[in-house]
Amino acid sequence: MNKLLFLSIFIFSFGTAQNQRFSYVYQFVPDSTNQADVKSEMTILDVVPKFSKFYSETVFKSDSAYKKVLEKEIVASGTMNVKMENRKGLFRHTVIKESPDFKTFLVTRSGQTKLKVLDERKINWIILPEKEKIGNFQTQKAKTEMYGRKWIAWFTTEIPIQEGPYKFCGLPGLIVKIEDQNKSNTFLLNGIKNLTPEEVKNIDPNKNFVFDSGDYLNIDRAAYKKFYLDNRNDPNKSIRSSLQQSNIVQVSVAGQKTDMTEFLRDREKKEKEKIAKDNNIIELDLLK
Repeated sequence: MNKLLFLSIFIFSFGTAQNQRFSYVYQFVPDSTNQADVKSEMTILDVVPKFSKFYSETVFKSDSAYKKVLEKEIVASGTMNVKMENRKGLFRHTVIKESPDFKTFLVTRSGQTKLKVLDERKINWIILPEKEKIGNFQTQKAKTEMYGRKWIAWFTTEIPIQEGPYKFCGLPGLIVKIEDQNKSNTFLLNGIKNLTPEEVKNIDPNKNFVFDSGDYLNIDRAAYKKFYLDNRNDPNKSIRSSLQQSNIVQVSVAGQKTDMTEFLRDREKKEKEKIAKDNNIIELDLLK
């Protein structure tokens, strides 16, 4: 995996490190049979007094820009031409950790359904004596086994918050770097900034997608695992249910009307091809 860029200059006030934004480069290998295909996304950890929020900056910026294009199309023509390939970013989840007990939620979509998944598992860290300087920070090593993977983390007590990227938390300092044993997933801190009062006000734990509508289904992890596997095995399950409820028999694809049966058959084939190459998900234990 390529060496990650780490910015050497950080401007922020330490204090409690609240009302701050921590940027991480996330590098990952989606397909375990193709280790050379390394993806990279910019991700954000926003820390405010009552919770933290982790999400993909790449996805947020791409979807925000795409939404503006669609809105202009609607104003100009009364229609919109949805092209999913125009949306960038692969990490389409949000992680909310509520303070002070780090109650953790994965907010995601499965098919057409929005899910808020409570994960009550606790991370059991083993803190090791090794220390290393990463960027401007003196860090210490820790390890854990979680989500079907073994992880090595480097944290710094110079930023005295028990936070980190994704669901990782609970160490006596901010996680600067964490990667799994196979180096399939690496998060590396590369920027910190103070949030303005206006930015803090706009960080809402209940608004987690640019294209956001409808209510969330609140479930625990066991129910989510079943839901996830069901939709992985039958990628049309959710959309088929939605279409049947609306009595739609034709859809428009690239401006051409297509029979629903043919549309679903083509969509299932494409989705299963994508799923086959997405076999190295961050939480491997969802597949077992």
